[in-house]
Amino acid sequence: MAKTPPPADTAPDAPSGPGKNRPTPSRSEQEAARKRPLVANTKEARARAKAELAAQREKARVGMANGEERYLTPRDRGPQRRFARDYTDAGWHAGELVMPLLVLVILVALVPNNTVVFYAYVGLWAYILFVVADMIILSRKVKSLAKDKWGDRREKGLGWYAAMRSVQMRFMRLPKPQVTRGQYPS
Repeated sequence: MAKTPPPADTAPDAPSGPGKNRPTPSRSEQEAARKRPLVANTKEARARAKAELAAQREKARVGMANGEERYLTPRDRGPQRRFARDYTDAGWHAGELVMPLLVLVILVALVPNNTVVFYAYVGLWAYILFVVADMIILSRKVKSLAKDKWGDRREKGLGWYAAMRSVQMRFMRLPKPQVTRGQYPS
């Protein structure tokens, strides 16, 4: 069996049998080939990192909206804060209508009749006083129920937390309400 010669279109220094047919790289060349930058500086790597970060943020946003404990901020964590959130979300509160009322008063302020504008402002301030009273009542109720449930281990600031949540419009609250109206926690 005769050995066939290599095809004519290959380079004369191409490997045609055993052996490497190339010079051994120097140590500095080997080290340079192994080195990689600590931070990838290519467009693809930056785009990939940006996409991964966006995915992580989206996962955290959805987790926070759903009330998953590990995604909540320290302000919102714990069973007592969940109780205050659920109690607040279960009821109707006057504070939820403050923003729409403010928009309405701003629109009324454009009316050229000063008497109408004056009574709109007086009505707004009366409503704000009503909201403050509702916040105080809610705060005391949440503190009282938390004390009955947890005793002396009750966290500070639960009443304020519930009162501030009651001023937000229900669909804008974060974490999103986990209970329906009227479904008070036990």
